[in-house]
Amino acid sequence: MRHWLMKSEPGEFSIDDLQRVTVEPWDGVRNYQARNFMRDAMRPGDPAFFYHSNCKTPGIVGVMKIAGRAYPDPTAFDPNDSHYDPKSDPDKPTWFLVDVRFVRKLKTPVTLERMKAETALAGMRLLQRGNRLSVFPVDKLHWDHVLEMSQS
Repeated sequence: MRHWLMKSEPGEFSIDDLQRVTVEPWDGVRNYQARNFMRDAMRPGDPAFFYHSNCKTPGIVGVMKIAGRAYPDPTAFDPNDSHYDPKSDPDKPTWFLVDVRFVRKLKTPVTLERMKAETALAGMRLLQRGNRLSVFPVDKLHWDHVLEMSQS
């Protein structure tokens, strides 16, 4: 089992939205490395942090699980969708997604600012300079530490 962090802008799709619908396709990822993580490494049952990005207070706000294997992202083939990619071929898809299932909101969101102040999280990919990926693995030690932080 691997642990993950997946970012979403709360104005587009938030932890509250996931709680309301329970299961949702994590669509629109248009970065090859993030796509590869979803397509090649994620497995059903893997836990993932839900991270609110590009907002007033970015941070980890909840936990979800990967609900199934990766499959082609249909938004890539829809010319009316903002994630449309005219180069993506349904017979040889470029972009993939996974379905995610709501588990719970964190008691206390763990803000980016708080994480940056934690020496125990110094090696966390989220905090590394230049990291802009929206989907990436989280070390188990970092996962456990963030969960501890969410209890206070």
